[in-house]
Amino acid sequence: MFEKWGYFSYRHRRLVPLIVIAAILAVYAIFGTQLGNRMSQEGWDDPGSSSTAAAHIEQDVFGRDNSGDVILLFESPDGRSLNDPVTFGAIASHLESLKTEHPDEIAHVTSYFDTRNAQLINEEGTRAFAAIGLRGDGEQTLKDFRAIEDSLVAEDLPVETRVAGATAVADSLDDGMAGDIVRAEVIALPVVAVLLLFVFGSAVAALMPLIVGILSIAGSLGVLSILAGLTQVNVFAQSVVTLLGLGLAIDYGLFMVSRFREELDKGTSVPEAVGTTTATAGKTVVFSAAMVAVALSGLLVFPQAFLKSVAYGAISAVGLAALLSVTVLPALFGMLGHNIDKWTVRRTKRTARRLEDTVWFRVPGWAMKHAKLVTIGVAGLLIALTLPLAGVKFGGINETYLPPSNDVRVAQDDFNDTFPAFRTEPVKLVVTDATEQQLVDVFVQLRDIDGLSSQFTPDHGTVDGTTVLSAGIEDRDLNSSVVDQLRALDVPEGVNVYIGGTPAMEIESIEALMEKLPWMALYIVVATFILMALVFGSLILPAKAIIMTVLGLGATLGILTAMFVGGVGADLFHFTPGPLMSPVLVLIVAIVYGLSTDYEVFLVSRMVEARDRGRSTDDAIRYGTAQTGSIITAAALIMIVVAGAFGFSEIVMMKYIAFGMIFALAIDATIIRMMLVPAVMHLLREDNWWAPGFIKRAYEKMGHSEQLPPVPAPAPTPGTPEPEADVEKQDDEPLEGELLIDEAVVVDHDEAARGGRTTAEDEELIPFAELMARLEADRSGPRKLGR
Repeated sequence: MFEKWGYFSYRHRRLVPLIVIAAILAVYAIFGTQLGNRMSQEGWDDPGSSSTAAAHIEQDVFGRDNSGDVILLFESPDGRSLNDPVTFGAIASHLESLKTEHPDEIAHVTSYFDTRNAQLINEEGTRAFAAIGLRGDGEQTLKDFRAIEDSLVAEDLPVETRVAGATAVADSLDDGMAGDIVRAEVIALPVVAVLLLFVFGSAVAALMPLIVGILSIAGSLGVLSILAGLTQVNVFAQSVVTLLGLGLAIDYGLFMVSRFREELDKGTSVPEAVGTTTATAGKTVVFSAAMVAVALSGLLVFPQAFLKSVAYGAISAVGLAALLSVTVLPALFGMLGHNIDKWTVRRTKRTARRLEDTVWFRVPGWAMKHAKLVTIGVAGLLIALTLPLAGVKFGGINETYLPPSNDVRVAQDDFNDTFPAFRTEPVKLVVTDATEQQLVDVFVQLRDIDGLSSQFTPDHGTVDGTTVLSAGIEDRDLNSSVVDQLRALDVPEGVNVYIGGTPAMEIESIEALMEKLPWMALYIVVATFILMALVFGSLILPAKAIIMTVLGLGATLGILTAMFVGGVGADLFHFTPGPLMSPVLVLIVAIVYGLSTDYEVFLVSRMVEARDRGRSTDDAIRYGTAQTGSIITAAALIMIVVAGAFGFSEIVMMKYIAFGMIFALAIDATIIRMMLVPAVMHLLREDNWWAPGFIKRAYEKMGHSEQLPPVPAPAPTPGTPEPEADVEKQDDEPLEGELLIDEAVVVDHDEAARGGRTTAEDEELIPFAELMARLEADRSGPRKLGR
């Protein structure tokens, strides 16, 4: 199927890119440019939780609680009291003018300067605050804040004025995410272009993956905007879509270009090279994208709209990357042909390089020779790196996700320290259907709650039998304890009590995630196992891949916990360690799992291809690793560069994802792919390829095992002993494809066929296909070649 599509793209090589590119640009122009106005800051909570019900009841009865939208913190710079008549009057006049100038945005202003409430000023009289409530609801709240933002601080005031509050924090987080997108475009893309130029040595070849990456991002942002018009899409989704979409699209383009050039180097015609590239690399790209999409679709199991919106956007980005790789790229290959190497800036030696001379041949060979030691050592190291995960702590999104030096973050920290009773994260109790006496019974029990910075007090008077009580919590670490105590209240019969507020929302969000996490894990493991079984034609290889992915994932999460909870590198990378947002942890699990299986498919597919062409297990391992090692390393490096751009993010959650991808890719592309995979497959020997008949038949029907010309086994480097399995096999039966012919003969012929040599010696060489035919004839006779 893929080969036919490759030839179709070649025949219509001018029409296919035109249609696809025009469609993507149209989607982006019509919808993508509207994305910024359609995204939401919400979606972190569990819609079916008690805290969500409490928020809805409070809003329906009393309206939205906007008391902590914006906080203006006033501080005397010289230690003078804010009660000084001149200072007091200036601040009061400024607050009054704010209400007058912005009646459509500001609902109310509560401050010491109009109430003289002693709780709104510190004991020294040097620091006071004003709480501004905004009229807007939902996304309109942030728009209202931006409308008044420039007016909040008056330069002529005799005091220092700083801005804090929940909406100000949300705005700073939003600005930080917007900066991530710009950083990816300004820093990551140029660096990736230079890397591709170095890898390919040709400007034209390097341009191909970039085309896929840019088109993929444009299309996915358009799709995300369409989705945002139908459902809630969190603003955070745009950063994740850009990160994943750009990195994977360029990786897929890299694999396609590499295979196309490899086919041209063999002397095949351009149409055949396009068809073979699409049938091999193109098929692998599609199945790899399916693995990533399946892992990301596991996020749809969770109730939080944030995770669902990220899943929608990321899946669309990955799907578009794969679609572009098997449509636009084959057509461009057909138009370019050998011009793929045009505008060469660095001459590569890919046609003269022997696979056995590369590090990607030598390292796996060493790992296979010491298979048991490598397996135990690498697995032990990965498990050891997982251990810090035991200390993971969960929390919610707040000002600590901003850099320690951020102005809003500093102001919010100072406000929390000075006025702990007015923190913007109170815990709430919404009581309905209670008589006056029953309400008193609840009040009495609330006095015994430990961990509060202030006792529960009514936010409003009782309306229609509904009362809202709120209290501050001394420390975020006590959120769980306070919520548990509230759940243990002896509620009078007939009375309904809902625990609300940010602390309750965070706890219930964590509980919902932990409840659904096993189902997500089961789903993605089963789904990827089935897909890999169809790709590999084996049940052992998918099981091995999943086990190794879990080991790498555990190590990555352990390192992230040591950093972002334990504080390792906090000063160096400019963030505040603390509890992690549980939805972000789930997100990184899906991303890392998807990326790991992605690279596993690229590596093992070449091994399976070699096996289908008649190679032994160890030869297939050597061939597959040596052929894909440099490409997988380059792909991982490119993805690390893209993730690294987001590692400079001001937002802790984005740093967490970026560093998670960097660690996962570094571990995966080095000790797992280069050492653990070859070692374990060597130990499994022929069991690697086992599958029941129906799996083999499905594998063959999908065109994976088409008759392909034999692949020469990479010869061992002179002086390097053969792996144990080869020696053991010689004692029982001849090695599959073993040759008693100088390896230089085969290599020299390849050189001559490619135009690399033109000596008389080359003209006497036997063509490789004829050589293999003679070997097969010898095998059917009484004497085995090599014995």
